[in-house]
Amino acid sequence: MIKKGELYWPEGEGRKRAWLNSKSVYAAAEKNPVKFWGNIAGELVWRKKWKKIYVDTPPRVRWFSGAKLNITENCLDRHLAARKNKAAIIWEADDPARPARILTYYDLYRRVNKFANALKKLGVKKGDRVGIYLPMIPEVIVAMLACARLGAVHSVVFGGFAPHELAIRIDDARPRVVLSASCGIEGQKVLPYKPLLDHALELAGHAPAHCVILAREQAAAELTAGRDHDWAALEAHAAPVDAVPLAATDPLYILYTLSLIHI
Repeated sequence: MIKKGELYWPEGEGRKRAWLNSKSVYAAAEKNPVKFWGNIAGELVWRKKWKKIYVDTPPRVRWFSGAKLNITENCLDRHLAARKNKAAIIWEADDPARPARILTYYDLYRRVNKFANALKKLGVKKGDRVGIYLPMIPEVIVAMLACARLGAVHSVVFGGFAPHELAIRIDDARPRVVLSASCGIEGQKVLPYKPLLDHALELAGHAPAHCVILAREQAAAELTAGRDHDWAALEAHAAPVDAVPLAATDPLYILYTLSLIHI
């Protein structure tokens, strides 16, 4: 039986491959967390270094005050020199008959840049919210990083959520754009997403300016003129975009808990 407060350490190969594989690392973090996290942050790419690592002014606590960065430059740009042609994403479908997809760091960098510019052309800017209602496919990561590239705050809603729950989240986040797909696939079952999204938008009080729909071959989606856009067409005609410098304390995403359903 595991006792409260007791730590269990992995052994063997799992410990060797772990990023933090020594008890001394945890001891250093516990002894001086400000110094520890300052050293960790020093491994990242910053547009502007912090004035102070940690500021405690109750009731507010601030980390890396005054610093600026963009997380996508740390996820993508800085890896291109050494990892450009190495796999960044290896995606496998839940159906073994469907082929895997591999995106290298350069593939992902290029797609994120292009899709960020596509969102920019739809009016998305720093501080705007973008709803993401997609199945578990690589485009989810492309979408999240594209939002972060612009400084937009993304909100991922589990693909396939019922219209009512999706509408609640749309009304709360008030996204400028919602990203979705024609369908999701669960084993052999095809679940059309577009009708669910359309119903959610009928229920919601907030109306996003645009919806971007990823067409998948398993199901067609009827686009609403003036509001809906084809994902592939937008991305195909978009040029790269520079990352927007953000304060270390700027929000990156909104993640809702199930309690929101009962509000």
